Amino acid sequence: MGTAVGGERSVPRYVQIADEIVQQIRAGVLKPGDMVPSESELVERYGVSGGTIRKAMVEVRASGLVETRHGKGSMVKDRPPVRLRSSDRFRRSHRRDGKAAYLAESAQSGATAKVSVLYVGPVEAPEDAAERLGIPAGTQVLARRRLYFRNGTPVETATSYLPWDVAKDIPELFAENPGGGGIYARLEDHGHEFAEFVETLQARTASKAEASELALSPGAPVVHLIREARTTGGRVVEVCDTLMAADQFVFEYRIPAAD
Repeated sequence: MGTAVGGERSVPRYVQIADEIVQQIRAGVLKPGDMVPSESELVERYGVSGGTIRKAMVEVRASGLVETRHGKGSMVKDRPPVRLRSSDRFRRSHRRDGKAAYLAESAQSGATAKVSVLYVGPVEAPEDAAERLGIPAGTQVLARRRLYFRNGTPVETATSYLPWDVAKDIPELFAENPGGGGIYARLEDHGHEFAEFVETLQARTASKAEASELALSPGAPVVHLIREARTTGGRVVEVCDTLMAADQFVFEYRIPAAD
């Protein structure tokens, strides 16, 4: 790494190249679906070694703007983010209109949404979900695992855990399609009125399996979100463990400036 005048560190060449490629994507010079120039093309263009270009492409992939396909190279993603408006995506009006939260937020962004149900049935509650539900770890709960698509691309996985004593009396919760408004509408139909939804978010990199399931590049950023659905009686009747492709979502929260 070189040193600039005055002792300041100069920006490595691979970082400069990566920044230029990222700016080309953001400016629309490289459009969604375009292939990023190959390593040999970039070597010739910038007059650097293949190793420098490979380092640059690591930085470009870390931006979340491209996806790498084995044997084909890197392609600019067509994955505009969905804006999540937490102050209104769980409104009862959406459920009355027959829209679950994900379908409501996708409709607001003009996206085509699809939900694939991977599993519905009894499981032993994992430790974190059990603690949030107020039950011992390993207690039987109902699990609902889904994979969510936006414009044909997988963007989110979610597993809901519901207490068995609550779920067993609501047969719709055991169906792949619980009906209009989703599981929250069915819970409310059976007297579980919601007071609030509490979400905890953590940003991290995806594991190899997670990246594969969400069609992400290895080590891509994801958001791990855990939501508790709390009733007016103070009980948590659902814990939803969600993993989201970070480049797909923008979180917008309305926070009252109360005393």
